[in-house]
Amino acid sequence: MKPENVAQYLVSHPDFFNEHIDLLSDLHIPHPHDNRVISLHERQAIALRDKNKILQDKLFELISFGEENDAISEKMHRLTITLLTASNFDEFLSGLDFSLREDFSIPYFVMRLWDLNCKNMDYVEFSPTSEDIHAIAASLAHPYCGSHVADEISGLFTQEAEHLQSFAMVPLSTTRSIGLLVFASPEANRFYADMGTLHLKRLGDLIGASIARHELIADTNHTSGHNTPDEQQL
Repeated sequence: MKPENVAQYLVSHPDFFNEHIDLLSDLHIPHPHDNRVISLHERQAIALRDKNKILQDKLFELISFGEENDAISEKMHRLTITLLTASNFDEFLSGLDFSLREDFSIPYFVMRLWDLNCKNMDYVEFSPTSEDIHAIAASLAHPYCGSHVADEISGLFTQEAEHLQSFAMVPLSTTRSIGLLVFASPEANRFYADMGTLHLKRLGDLIGASIARHELIADTNHTSGHNTPDEQQL
């Protein structure tokens, strides 16, 4: 008789051991962790301990994930306050730079912006980029993480490019695609293909909204700097 048949028989006859109670004391089962034999009761106790250990490990893992998410949420909150209180684009960029380097421990990142109406376009973030990069940014419904990016994108990191092994691309948008934020790391598993991108998505949304705010301020300042024809006559 096959083991499967025995197992099926016992499942189909739950009263079997009630009718053959003496078997319980006579059954001896190999210990799961060494070569000695143990009773059925001992084996059940070991199975329960092993199951409890698995559940405990899962609980600790969930607690660890929760603490990690709490820490990231706190960092995102600080960054949000920083970007909301920035009174100009310089403060916006310096606050973002400090947060990414010090709070999020990301030493390698570049941001490129396009199709904006900011008054001062001398920032490196407004350096010309190809239509290919624009198309990549526009095509990303969610941030990308992995080891493969276009040569032009990895080339944005200049001298460090040859040492970088993993990347995260975060699209930036307002009512349209306006840019791309790229993180990089010399560690191959820092930004891996299956990692969660929820916080990266929220970061991109936050930066896009902040840029839209400063673009509006720039437009307002630019407009208010010109007199109307009536004012010119005065």
